[in-house]
Amino acid sequence: MNRDAIVFYLAPYRSCLKLLRTIVANIKSAIKRVELTERNRLRNKSYKSAVKTLMKKCFTTIEGYGSSPNPEALEAVHQSMSVAYSKIDKAVKRGALHRNNGAHKKSRLAKALKKYQPKSESAAS
Repeated sequence: MNRDAIVFYLAPYRSCLKLLRTIVANIKSAIKRVELTERNRLRNKSYKSAVKTLMKKCFTTIEGYGSSPNPEALEAVHQSMSVAYSKIDKAVKRGALHRNNGAHKKSRLAKALKKYQPKSESAAS
């Protein structure tokens, strides 16, 4: 497999084309490793991007609940938190996020919701 074939093969990965044109290994296993690394990097990037998007949506939903607390808004908050928690757990399972980073993100969501929820009598006593 020559360099032109590799560049053509990796055409969907536009971000790495410049790198591949300048630094390309001659060994077949090293070429496969470059392809694998790029594929994993893009997969991890998509997971991280999805987690960030879902967290932002969850924060806006929580702020909406804080401005007008009602059962429907609370249900929407729980629904968005469930989706965000699920995506965070999947990203941790796949290795896109470290487990402590995932726990930190889930904790931020829970803390944001707790700020707007009324204090219960059982917690006060």
